[in-house]
Amino acid sequence: MAALPRAKMADETHATPHVNPWIIAVSVMFSTFMEVLDTTVVNVSLRHIAGNLSATVDEATWALTSYLVANAIILPLTGWFANHFGRKRLLMMAVVGFTAASFLCGLAPTLGALIVFRVIQGACGGALQPISQAVLLEAFPPKDRGKAMAFWGLGIVVAPMLGPVLGGWLTDSYSWRWVFYINIPVGIASIIMTRLFIFDPPYIRRKSESVDYWGIGMLAVGIGALQIVLDKGQEEDWFSSHWILALALVSLVALT
Repeated sequence: MAALPRAKMADETHATPHVNPWIIAVSVMFSTFMEVLDTTVVNVSLRHIAGNLSATVDEATWALTSYLVANAIILPLTGWFANHFGRKRLLMMAVVGFTAASFLCGLAPTLGALIVFRVIQGACGGALQPISQAVLLEAFPPKDRGKAMAFWGLGIVVAPMLGPVLGGWLTDSYSWRWVFYINIPVGIASIIMTRLFIFDPPYIRRKSESVDYWGIGMLAVGIGALQIVLDKGQEEDWFSSHWILALALVSLVALT
């Protein structure tokens, strides 16, 4: 008889105490929607960005590449960061950083400044999807996780489709800078909801362990180089370019 209450209790502890798990689902979907939207919303504004910041369109594409590279570097490291800082703290840091970087991108006076701020934005955004999934799965009991993931996945599917339409409308009606400013109200809502409704489970708070800085550094270099190869390879005629070939070799060495 004692086994039944324990099993029931184990099932109930997946939900954060005193918080409706669907509120948590909305909280993490906001942050994920914002991050995924930014992978496509900037595309249609590149010509306007290039013209306004006195750059060529090819140079302006680094505003996309820099975001994707930083995003790809942080993505596989998210688990380690979550164990080190805690899920809630990492999620708060990522959303605050992403929102602040979006504001700075909108203020960028030069293409160089925009690229730097996009790197920060991409690095913060890289943690949002995996940490949001972890929080979501923790909040729901097993029987409801399918519905929760379907709800969360709705934002993942809609955001890339909405990005070009929203980006084009904002650029034509206002300015290319608004494709970044649009993240601010969503980010603020996500910050408030994360602060109020999301909590770390006790087991996630682990003791500090030795860090393989060399391995983390090589992983970051390898993934960053690979992302640039994939993003710029077609423009540079793939391995006909010495630059692309060098980056491919760097990626191969760093990841093996």
